[in-house]
Amino acid sequence: MSNQKVVLVTGCAKGGIGYEYCKAFAEKNCHVFATDVSQRMQDLEDLQSEKIDTLELDVTSDESVTSAINFVISRCGRIDILINNAGIGNTGPLAELPLDAIRKTYEINTLGQLRMIQQVVPYMAAQRSGSIVNIGSVVGKVPTPWAGAYCTSKAAVHAMTHTLRVELMPFKIDVILVAPGAIKSNLGSNNLEKLKNYDWKLYKNFKEAIGERARASQVGKSTDATLFARHVASKFSPEHLGNLKKIKDGCNGLYG
Repeated sequence: MSNQKVVLVTGCAKGGIGYEYCKAFAEKNCHVFATDVSQRMQDLEDLQSEKIDTLELDVTSDESVTSAINFVISRCGRIDILINNAGIGNTGPLAELPLDAIRKTYEINTLGQLRMIQQVVPYMAAQRSGSIVNIGSVVGKVPTPWAGAYCTSKAAVHAMTHTLRVELMPFKIDVILVAPGAIKSNLGSNNLEKLKNYDWKLYKNFKEAIGERARASQVGKSTDATLFARHVASKFSPEHLGNLKKIKDGCNGLYG
């Protein structure tokens, strides 16, 4: 069995942070599986290399998640790192956003992560090792107007991560929260495109402000996605993992 770390990343369409995570972990000599939904698989073609495989995966589908994870296990025998990156933005006032749109945000951003976790944990528990990286957001801690669906979905990710960190510690599984701020990606343009579907009633006079919020993460001093992804990948160096193990060993008495 190869000594390469096996990394599974969700939501890897070109122009997003997931795409950069794949390149960053490949640079660390990991065997990366870049995944996304079927209609975006063409975006992943430039990633294909001897260190990066591409794979169709829809985090809203139990069948798709099971199939993808089983494929990686059959190929590599294990999954060392899961990067739960798949997510969508959703801009608009909570009092008027359609519940179906809000539900979709939660289904992808929150339940999509948990669906991946529930499927990968049995394998990580059996191998007594593994890291689960949940991508939250600074707005999961400091919510903003006009982005309530996204903010609350990420706040749920934060709470879920903190719970899982304790629950999975006995199985030697690390659960890590990444909370990015403003990162340059295609999220802003996607948010603006969705706004075309809405005709606000109570908030029609705030249309311009809502539009500004949709693209807020892509203006000013937004962090370059490549730099951010490399920073995250660097935390999985032997030195950082050694320090994490020391912290865990100090807490083992609390969990038997």
